[in-house]
Order: sequence, then structure tokens, then C-alpha cells
Amino acid sequence: MSLLGRLLANRRAGDTHLAWNLPNLRAERALDLTSRDFGDGDAMPLAHAEKYVGGDNLSPHLAWTPPPAGTAQLLLVVEDIDVPVGKPAVHCLALVDPASGHLEAGALNARQPAPGVRLLRSTIGRGYHGPAPVKGHGPHRYVFQLFALAAPLDREPGATSPDRARPRTLLPAVTGPVLARGRLTGVYER
Repeated sequence: MSLLGRLLANRRAGDTHLAWNLPNLRAERALDLTSRDFGDGDAMPLAHAEKYVGGDNLSPHLAWTPPPAGTAQLLLVVEDIDVPVGKPAVHCLALVDPASGHLEAGALNARQPAPGVRLLRSTIGRGYHGPAPVKGHGPHRYVFQLFALAAPLDREPGATSPDRARPRTLLPAVTGPVLARGRLTGVYER
């Protein structure tokens, strides 16, 4: 166990500031969000971790049940809720075409996203940034959250372009109703 990991052992962002808990991102209907790479609450394979910790930084396969009629866009948010700072770290933020139905592994690559995927700014940069927790800090939970939006984010009057907005500015500013949402949690530890 590393010294830094032990020193930060009791510091965790927690889920209070998770996108899922924002009042404007609530929905009554549920989407089933799954991955063939890991189950909800299970360990994420090394391939999905950052390269500098030995992984391939490969975004996992994701699939979901059909969103409700009237869904204009899907908003995907991936957050590490165990990062030792005040708020979860956004590891990926993307808009996805609702007709796609799934994302293959690697679809959130910053250099070559899959068709129908528009990568936005995250805490770390554009594209998927896999797990890389402080060694010895313990297990980190990575929450994949998918929101079915009734209106495209580009149509929000007076809003900053989604391509330029920071996650903590963009997420609370979503005003169009969320028709449904789903989540999947993967765990990673070094």
C-alpha cells in the first residue's frame, strides 16, 4: 500500500454531487444500462484502466434498453465517486445518438469516437479516461450514467455550447426534461 493512498484513505468525494443526484437530471422512467465487460458493482477489467497504470484506456461496451419515444439525445456521464477531492471526477461526458442502442468497446476514444458519439469536455479532457486511482487508496466506484434527453443540449437558449462547457457548468444547466435514465457501476482498485 502506498503512503499517499493510506494518507487519503478516508477522503472520498461521495455520491452527493453525482450527476444522478442533480434535481434537473431526475426521471421517473428507467433505462437498463449494462455491459458485457462487467456487471453492476463488479470489478472492471484492466483493459479499461488508464495506460499509465497498465491498462489500454479502452471504454467498455455499453448497452441499454430502448429510450422512450421523443428522446432527442442520450447524455452519458462517467464519474469516479471515490476520488479524494470534494466532488466526483468526470471521466467521460458524451452525447450519443438514441438510435444507436449500444456502444462497442472503444467507442468513446478521443481520437476516433464511434459514429453517433459526440465527446464533450470532462474533468480530465475529451473522450474516455479509464480508472487510475491512487495506489493503495482502496476500491473506486466508476458510475456510468445515461440520461434520455427530450431536447438536444444545443437548443438550450442562452447556454454555453456543450462543446466548450465544463462538466460542473453543463450538467446543472440541462433544462430539457429527462425522459428516462439508467446507471451501471464498475469498481477498480490499484
